[in-house]
Amino acid sequence: MRSSRTVLAVALLGMALSGCGGTESGPGGADEPALAQIVDGWTSCAKDAPRAGEMIMAPRTQTSPPAGKEPTTGRIDPTFTPVAAVLCGRATRPGRQGGHEQIATERRTEEIAPLLTALGLPSERAGGKNVACTLDMVIPPWLALLDDRGRWLRPQLPTDACGKPRAEVIAALAGPQWTTAGTRAIQQVDSAAAEAAGCAQQWTDMVWVETRSRRPGPAGPVARPAAGPLRLCVYQVPESLQEGEKPAGDFVYGGPLPTERQAGVLRALNNRRAVVDCATPATRFAVLRPLDGERPDWYVELDGCQRFLVTPPIGAAHLGQGDDALAALLGPV
Repeated sequence: MRSSRTVLAVALLGMALSGCGGTESGPGGADEPALAQIVDGWTSCAKDAPRAGEMIMAPRTQTSPPAGKEPTTGRIDPTFTPVAAVLCGRATRPGRQGGHEQIATERRTEEIAPLLTALGLPSERAGGKNVACTLDMVIPPWLALLDDRGRWLRPQLPTDACGKPRAEVIAALAGPQWTTAGTRAIQQVDSAAAEAAGCAQQWTDMVWVETRSRRPGPAGPVARPAAGPLRLCVYQVPESLQEGEKPAGDFVYGGPLPTERQAGVLRALNNRRAVVDCATPATRFAVLRPLDGERPDWYVELDGCQRFLVTPPIGAAHLGQGDDALAALLGPV
């Protein structure tokens, strides 16, 4: 599991759905949402929307907010007159000590006429087969409207035939009128050391995942006989996660694998040794991938069962058996 450096743009979209063309459902229709809950006393994104923009796979260091914290979304009450809007979200920025950190952002505007016009549009109803929808997964924007009494509500965003916010809403949210009202640091995305090595701050031990969910076939010869330069990234798995379904390791060391080591590593990964019947989780594992690419090709347990997983560009993954010699070749670079 890689740490994301992608800026979580607050103006970008909703749910992963496949759907097709449709008709509009106007006010008073059967699909009309209920009125949005009005809340007294807006404070800040930090207090009123602490998890806005959070990734679905939340970092293990974060805790859930109290149940019932978030107000329900819905139609804007006719008695509620918005005078400002607030967007709560997340982004990444360079860290003070290098690397990158994730921050929570609060943006505000009082130029809301285009936004209110877009929010007043009806949602389209999925129906026919003349519209192709993408299967992208993105985080919906966390939007609040405020009135002159300090009350606030979360309007429901009108959607298109694919179940995503209408283009008019996206355009209004992407306008230049927003000003940053505040930011706060959330967590380190990647350290200076991981950035310098070209490695992600976190990665999942896929040898453990694959052997827990299904048993890969025995490893054969390395898929690319003339492999280019490789990058080594080594991760430490906290004890509390070592027997979990997807144990995430934290970056320890890495960088380009020295040429004199790479030949030995590839020979070791080509062995046809029988895989040991073992269920001891690794505390450290290595990821090897092309220096000029993103896709990992080999995972190696540096202790525990000392197995490795070969993941060719095409076809199923294959399991092999390593040893202390292979682990030594994958030591600090």
